[in-house]
Amino acid sequence: MKHWPRLHDSYIARTVVVTVLAAWGVLLGLDVVQAFAGEMDSLGRGGYTINHAIAATGLTIPKRAYVLFPTAAVIGVLMGLGQLAASSELTALRALGLSRWRLSLSVALSLALLTGLMVVNGETLAPWGEERAQVIKSVRNSDMVVSKYSGLWAREGGMFLNARSGEQKQRGEERWLELRGVRLFEFQDDGRLRSVANADVAEHRGKRWVLRNVERTFFDARSVRRSRSPQELWDSQLDEAALASSVTKPDSMGSGDLRASIDYRKRNSLEAADFERVYWSRWFYPFNVLALCLAAMPFAFGSLRSGGYGKRVFIGIVFALSFFVLQSISSRLAGVYRFDFRIAYALPPLVMLAVSYLMFRRRSS
Repeated sequence: MKHWPRLHDSYIARTVVVTVLAAWGVLLGLDVVQAFAGEMDSLGRGGYTINHAIAATGLTIPKRAYVLFPTAAVIGVLMGLGQLAASSELTALRALGLSRWRLSLSVALSLALLTGLMVVNGETLAPWGEERAQVIKSVRNSDMVVSKYSGLWAREGGMFLNARSGEQKQRGEERWLELRGVRLFEFQDDGRLRSVANADVAEHRGKRWVLRNVERTFFDARSVRRSRSPQELWDSQLDEAALASSVTKPDSMGSGDLRASIDYRKRNSLEAADFERVYWSRWFYPFNVLALCLAAMPFAFGSLRSGGYGKRVFIGIVFALSFFVLQSISSRLAGVYRFDFRIAYALPPLVMLAVSYLMFRRRSS
């Protein structure tokens, strides 16, 4: 009998992993096809071709796999255990003396490896793929390019813009693009440099740009002049939407870069809530996956034993969506009311686990 735990763990792991991978493959396939179809609207813009669309979509697959894995894990667990329950194999395992808690532990162990791989993917392949896809998509605008080390470059006529970083911001119903560490290089028609401007911030408000804390250097034929201004207006036809899609977003950064960005913003009294939200979501990712699957376990031992795949998939999707909605609301409230993001991310899975525990107790009594 001492070999039974190892045998049943292996059997449950194999069943659960197969159904999780199947659900994951279906969700990921649908998401990739939808994303590729969305890229079709951009064909012909600039030098953007079908090959660019295929490459840009393919490079985002690691990030899509990372995002979809928790939902696929819940659906796969419910399908796998529902399959075992429908064939009375769960009943046989219970008859061997294995409790619901022991079976739940077997499921958690089977998911631990996949979850670990996704954590590594979220810190390596996913950010790299998103960055490369962003560079490929910048081909849609022939006057714009994104560089990892020198930031964003854009051109309008004889004016070249370089920004170290940027993000889209919102206050109430107002949304605008904010670029930081901005340099503007203006060239004359004969190729000579006319002026260089350094601005701490460039905000796209309405149909023009507002430059703040501007230091401008003019290169005349026989002299160099400098001027300083707390604010300047810049009328430009640069595509704000194209620039916004090319600035580095917190979701596309690794934890190390996120931590550095948070420290930089705090040192300079800048808003860091969006970066903290994404940073702590990375730390709680494995806990969320395992907690979500464990919280769904009572369904597998209850009404699902006589239900079909459709019912299991439906309950899995509803359960996963409910969890992510709850966590999204909690994290947004943390950003608005300035309480610790760790509390915001820990609270939803703890609530789900508490509800699951009560359901387990009630079904066991």
